[in-house]
Amino acid sequence: MRLLKRLRCTTRFEKRAWAAGARLVAGVDEVGRGSLFGPVVAAAVILDPSYRIRGLRDSKLLKPERREVLAQRIREHALALAIAAVDSARIDQINIYHASVEAMCEAVAQLAPAPDHLLIDALRIPFECAQTKIIHGDALSASIAAASIIAKVERDRMVAEWDPVFPAYGLASNKGYSTPRHIANLRKYGPSPLHRQSFAPVWMAPSPQEVLEFMLSGTEEASDVELALEASVGV
Repeated sequence: MRLLKRLRCTTRFEKRAWAAGARLVAGVDEVGRGSLFGPVVAAAVILDPSYRIRGLRDSKLLKPERREVLAQRIREHALALAIAAVDSARIDQINIYHASVEAMCEAVAQLAPAPDHLLIDALRIPFECAQTKIIHGDALSASIAAASIIAKVERDRMVAEWDPVFPAYGLASNKGYSTPRHIANLRKYGPSPLHRQSFAPVWMAPSPQEVLEFMLSGTEEASDVELALEASVGV
């Protein structure tokens, strides 16, 4: 984290792409790779070269309220923006790396207009377009930082909506990541259906899946919870 704070987030990578002939340069990033709960979310953003959004940097270095402000500015001024999510069941099926790549590909495919160059944090994706892989890209490239912010704000919102359904895990505050309370209650109650069953702290939880069973047993909200779970699979 100390290293990330020292890095300068600029448009120098975008300028190189523009100088090489690109006109629609998209930054691409994902968030939620290390979470134990919920989807991995990716965003793709094409910034307007003529409008500078001040304060863009890696979303991990920003306070939540600052992320919200910047996300709104990005939405207002970007030439194009798209978000895609891959749910926990798919993550368990294909692993988190491939799920992250899948989410990024889906986000890029949704961009309109389509990009002619991609700037991606740390990897390349199977998409027919010129690409530049940038290590610590979300701390160095304004476009990737913008994508990081959009993806982070969207994923935080999605996970927080599940907090009333699974209150034991503290999702509103930890966003599904591995905190002492989260791990302790995984051990106490077992995982919910939206936890990533292939992640060690989840499959190692010794107790059965008691939280959902308790919430669904004899409650009027049972059908609403079941419908919400079904809807989440289609995210």
